[in-house]
Amino acid sequence: MRPTLLFVPSSVSALLCLLALVAALGCQVERRKSDAELGLNATQAIGRNVFDADCARCHEPYSSRGLHGPSLRNLYKKQYLPSGMPANDERITAVIVGGRVKMPAFGSALSDAQIYALLAYLKTL
Repeated sequence: MRPTLLFVPSSVSALLCLLALVAALGCQVERRKSDAELGLNATQAIGRNVFDADCARCHEPYSSRGLHGPSLRNLYKKQYLPSGMPANDERITAVIVGGRVKMPAFGSALSDAQIYALLAYLKTL
């Protein structure tokens, strides 16, 4: 028994190629903005580096979607944290240093200067 070959007209092939190209272009990730494009000062840029190293694997900075933890977009513009505590330096520092539920404590991993810089960056989100 001979296999039957399926003939696809060139116009259908072209359409399939075009759809594949559109799908591929639609999946591109937005280019990461530089510190200067975001208007970050030196302290905030240091905080962004701390965020990238220690927080970004669980928290989205500029998107409203969460990863393993909640998004931190507009963190300081909210009255309350997801825990119900006030969104202020004291409470956010306590969560960073001591951890909370699924979030590990970073108190021994970060210096006071790094925490200060991270808070400065979080205020820009």
